[in-house]
Amino acid sequence: MNAPFVYKLLTGKVKKMGDPQAKKPMDREWESAMFKQPIQEKVWLGKTNLTNDEVADTKAHGGPEKALFAYPIKHYAYWRKDLAIPSIGIGSFGENLAVKHMDEQTVCIGDTYQFGDAIIQVSQPRRPCWKPARRFRTIDFALRIQNSGLTGWYFRVLQVGYVSAETELELIERPYPNWTIARCNEVMYVHKNDLELARQLAECPYLASNWKRTLNKRLAGKESAMENRVYGPNKQDHRH
Repeated sequence: MNAPFVYKLLTGKVKKMGDPQAKKPMDREWESAMFKQPIQEKVWLGKTNLTNDEVADTKAHGGPEKALFAYPIKHYAYWRKDLAIPSIGIGSFGENLAVKHMDEQTVCIGDTYQFGDAIIQVSQPRRPCWKPARRFRTIDFALRIQNSGLTGWYFRVLQVGYVSAETELELIERPYPNWTIARCNEVMYVHKNDLELARQLAECPYLASNWKRTLNKRLAGKESAMENRVYGPNKQDHRH
């Protein structure tokens, strides 16, 4: 078994793109920090982000529960084929860590790793939003990511420190081996009517609070619609 490995470390600033005057939603102005570039040198990992890394929508992204976004490199072959976009590859999803030898089937909520001088812990799967769809001009891309289960996941930072690319992640602790990222995604998107499963996942102490909130809403019978998250401003609004 190969140890989990951070192949590339990526950071990026918020960028404005598109045309404010555009008629079509996909051509309109938008902001994102998902266009990240690999960095070679050691970089400081704080409680909420890597130095010089930004998020555009601070309500939906960033914060201590989403300090680092990890994405398995091997998934890009699937997306190149699925979207018929040869250029899609490392950095395309706005990940901070492009990883090898780990994926949604093998990574669990609460997994705690030594990463350079820092210690990081898996907090939640990524819930895809409309921005990759805008970037790759594929209206249903968020749904495709969701349905494929190839979502990637987030880390929180337990101990700050310097980190760098080309680094093995050393697993220190795995308190919840039954809650793989894949299984969390299934509870969220596939077994939506299994309230017992939702209750069990919501009780996992290492699951990020926003996931707990969503699951508790489901348990209370108040599931919110996903239209806004997956399509956002990419869909034509009918008011004009």
